[in-house]
Amino acid sequence: MRDVSKLNSSYLELSLRLLDAAALLAAGHFATYLRFYLPIGTVAPIHAVMLYFCSSLAYLLFPQFDLYVSWRGRSLSALAFRLAMSWSLVLLIGLVFSFLIHHVGDLSRLWMLYWYLTGIALLFGCRFLAYLLLRHLRTRGLNNRHVLIVGYNEIGREMHLRATQQGWYGYEVAGVYVSNGTDEVPLEDATVPRIARLDDIADHVAAHDIDELWITLPMTAAPELQALHYLLRNVLADVRWIPNVLSMRVLSLQMIDFLGFPAIDLNAPVSRGSQEVVKTLFDKFFSAAVLVMLSPLLLAIAIGVKYSSPGPVLFRQSRLGLNGRKFDVYKFRTMALHRDHDGVTQACQGDPRVTAFGAFLRHRSLDELPQFFNVLRGDMSVVGPRPHAIAHNEIYKQLLEQYMLRHRVKPGITGWAQIDGYRGETDTVDKMEKRVQFDLYYIQHWSLWMDLRIVLRTALGGWTGKNVY
Repeated sequence: MRDVSKLNSSYLELSLRLLDAAALLAAGHFATYLRFYLPIGTVAPIHAVMLYFCSSLAYLLFPQFDLYVSWRGRSLSALAFRLAMSWSLVLLIGLVFSFLIHHVGDLSRLWMLYWYLTGIALLFGCRFLAYLLLRHLRTRGLNNRHVLIVGYNEIGREMHLRATQQGWYGYEVAGVYVSNGTDEVPLEDATVPRIARLDDIADHVAAHDIDELWITLPMTAAPELQALHYLLRNVLADVRWIPNVLSMRVLSLQMIDFLGFPAIDLNAPVSRGSQEVVKTLFDKFFSAAVLVMLSPLLLAIAIGVKYSSPGPVLFRQSRLGLNGRKFDVYKFRTMALHRDHDGVTQACQGDPRVTAFGAFLRHRSLDELPQFFNVLRGDMSVVGPRPHAIAHNEIYKQLLEQYMLRHRVKPGITGWAQIDGYRGETDTVDKMEKRVQFDLYYIQHWSLWMDLRIVLRTALGGWTGKNVY
């Protein structure tokens, strides 16, 4: 049965490869019609050479980018991205080829654009239809893979539940090994065979034609993992280890090559490549523009602060920046000069330390405007988690497990938490916990578009709040 499954997979791969090549040929002919209004099937010689060269190259190269391996259970958006990049590379090689044969100048650039866009559309469309067909077959019990789950903790139960509820992936749980060896652990499906001993796993794989093993044992079960590694030495099924990350509070799970060994980054922010450079440029130019345009307002506020109470115009206080590096944050002074004897006390409603003019500035967040100078210096970003007083950091890092992860990026003048109402006084741990959750969501899902949305929402009403005193 396993040989038949491999044979079917080979036929499926061959079919998809031919379908992709045919899609690119059809896209080229359609691009010719759009560009030159020629009948379908009629292509100029140089364009015909390019068309058949790239289509043949795609047939040969696409398998090298893992476009035809099993993607069941994996992100289809990642497949779409890989498909687009593979087609882009093939077209680039085609352009180099046309340059080498001294005909690159004869190619119509508009035809190339039409071909590229139509090719992407047809490649995506063909792949989408193929996966719709496979999902249809899998929901009817065809093209399924038998799975054995080794370990029935939180992860094991969740994997079992998803395999059962998301039948279009084509996974059928055909056995479960409960690591503690007891019968009290309830299964998502009571009809699934339960394996009592670790030594019986290899026999169960052979007897029930298991295609995949999902190992969900935690890292603390090192003796069982070591024994399992030996017991599965002759097993030819696919073996996957799914680490228990649901109980771990991490920013990312990026697999990297470190000193020649595979390593997983747990608390490194997800790298966004060139977008991070764009974010830095945006911070600099946006801050400079704001300071220039608002210079009359800044001058007026400075005069108001000076005459509201004795003391300096600007207030400086130490904060933790990127990776815990200390810097001085700038604000317009909103309080009368005083000394905090027991750490830093947050301003509260009716706080006698806040001047009348200072209350006006704080309610509209105008006291934060000098922080654009911090952005220009590189200490802060326009958007990011708000920097807290160091004394507050010392308190909340002991109370909230994930609190210090928010310092893995530059702090911001505004942020995801602030526009969602979590700004101002945090007089309870619950409020701070909610703010930290929003900050970590921002770090994990950051994009330039997200920054622009936050800036726009801040400009349209995010400068005020009921908890700002």
